Amino acid sequence: MSEVIITVRGESETRVRAEEAAVRVTVSTDGPTRGPVVERAQERAASVQDGLVAHLRSGEVSEWSSARVSVWSDRPWNNDGAQLPLVHHASVELSATFTDAGALSWWLGDVAESDDVQVTAVEWRLAHETRVRVERKVAASAVQVAVERAAAYAEALGLASITAVEIADAGLLDRHPDAAMPRMMAARAEAGPSFSLQAPEIVVSATVEGRFRAE
Repeated sequence: MSEVIITVRGESETRVRAEEAAVRVTVSTDGPTRGPVVERAQERAASVQDGLVAHLRSGEVSEWSSARVSVWSDRPWNNDGAQLPLVHHASVELSATFTDAGALSWWLGDVAESDDVQVTAVEWRLAHETRVRVERKVAASAVQVAVERAAAYAEALGLASITAVEIADAGLLDRHPDAAMPRMMAARAEAGPSFSLQAPEIVVSATVEGRFRAE
């Protein structure tokens, strides 16, 4: 046996404690008169913004933003099928990135006291620099696993050496060995929206496919 092509998959993952939380809240008001409804929404949003600015100055928030006020009206219906008077609505969405879990808990407890404010999302994640560093480490580890598997197959076949032909994300490896150049892979960070006020562990994983020539 002079030469064979070995195709393998390599996986790797690690867990890293989340470092920041992306939070979205919506200020919503309604009433029979447009002016007071809009004014109340703006006042309540301004109060929420003041809290975010204070946390920004203390370093517990890295950034925040506020969308424009959305205003609309509708005529609801009662249980008897009769259309009721016009109701006006106003809403403002605000978002912020907290870097301190304690400050986030305190701030959410404060804004949740108002019936006009709804917390719509709290998504924990890694800081950009940490995510890049961990993804590189996990991706490299996945490649190493693929190399070790290919070497084990080659040894079982009585072959002495292996040479990488292609490396790609899972599912991207071309079916034809000569059709594609080697490609780098990207690690995935798996973390969905959560309302936990304690920073969870985020799973960072990578899966690669490799094709090797064994001789």
